[in-house]
Amino acid sequence: MSATLELIASLLVILVAAEVFTNALEHLGHRLGISEGVTGSVFAAVATALPETTVPLLAIFAGTADARVNHEIGVGAILGAPLMLSTLSLSLLALVSLRARGARGAFRPEASGLARDLDFFLLAFLLAGAALFVPPEMAAMRTAIAVTLVGTYFVYVLLTVRASAALVQNGHGTVAHEPMWLARLGLPENAAVILIQLFAGLALLIAGAKGFIHGIEALAGRLGVSALLLSLIIVPIATELPEKVNSILWIRRGKDTLAFGNLTGAMVFQGSLLTALGILVTPWVPQREVLAAMLTALIAALWLRRRLHRGGIRIWHLLVNGALYAAYLAAALRLQGGG
Repeated sequence: MSATLELIASLLVILVAAEVFTNALEHLGHRLGISEGVTGSVFAAVATALPETTVPLLAIFAGTADARVNHEIGVGAILGAPLMLSTLSLSLLALVSLRARGARGAFRPEASGLARDLDFFLLAFLLAGAALFVPPEMAAMRTAIAVTLVGTYFVYVLLTVRASAALVQNGHGTVAHEPMWLARLGLPENAAVILIQLFAGLALLIAGAKGFIHGIEALAGRLGVSALLLSLIIVPIATELPEKVNSILWIRRGKDTLAFGNLTGAMVFQGSLLTALGILVTPWVPQREVLAAMLTALIAALWLRRRLHRGGIRIWHLLVNGALYAAYLAAALRLQGGG
């Protein structure tokens, strides 16, 4: 199969899988009586983050014979994911909402949960950025930062789950508005069937993302870009597709909390647990491309957090996040061209 056909086929698989997965996840959240914050920021975020999690793991532990290339791909994949989510992925929510809501139209995610996601991401990514300037010889300090990042994520999950009951009482419980897909085939709508559909959708998401990655890599090989730039820019386009598609489906259905939580929850997961992995098993040094990626993601998250604090998020605010990605892309290509 040619790379182009593989890309198209994989994208179709991801689109179908996202429908199956989000439908099952809504029913699971509704059955458990949990808030949209937990469903989106924890369940959906962690599950759909699996494709981009596998890339750095495979690159670092089972990559090529060239350790330097493995580390470049690993670091690029670790940092490329939150960069993509905080800029391009969020801007897609604005683009699909622009016609229906207008440029000055508002998004209405549950504010406390979104603020918590952004606060924890900013804290974790700042810690990870500081670790870039800790020499590899200072292994104890680097390990301490990595352990702190892991602990930060578990505190985040604890606070998100603790807030669930109050949010459900205030009308932010997860609600499934459509029948389950498997129920339409005559199967009972019970916990076992919900889990079967959930894992089937997740398996299809991962398979589709892997196929898309393979096709992207085949095309990128003809472009002559470095392994680091490839993993910072091209691989996340494929690995972040599950989050993008899930969030677009939710935003079109007016489920802003689930749509935002799916993206910002994944940012916290990747900005804490995956960066901890990078600090521990890669050189984790302040290369120009790495610093540019981290700075762009931090600016994008800080911009969104400030907008939220100043009265809410409008459609055009997320278009700024897209512009930040375009600026980063231009800078990264300039760095690549300059050697």
